[in-house]
Amino acid sequence: NEAFASVVLAWQLELGVPLERVNVNGGAIALGHPLGASGTRLMATLLHELERTGGRYGLQTMCIGHGMATATIIERLDPAR
Repeated sequence: NEAFASVVLAWQLELGVPLERVNVNGGAIALGHPLGASGTRLMATLLHELERTGGRYGLQTMCIGHGMATATIIERLDPAR
C-alpha cells in the first residue's frame, strides 16, 4: 500500500533487500483494485508472476489496519515432478 511506502523503505534499508525484488509490478493501488479486494488482487498477480518468471517462491504481505499485517508464502509446484 503506497500509504505505507515509508515502512517498505525502512524495511528495505534495514535488511538490504534489493528494491527490484519488491513490488515488481507495483503495489495494490498501482495495480488497481476494488475496495476490499487487495488480497485477492495481490495474490492473483503473485501467482501470474511466478508462472511468468518460473519462480518457485512468492511472498505476499499486506497491511490490515490497526498496526497489524499478514504475510503469506506460496510455493509454485512444477507439474513435471
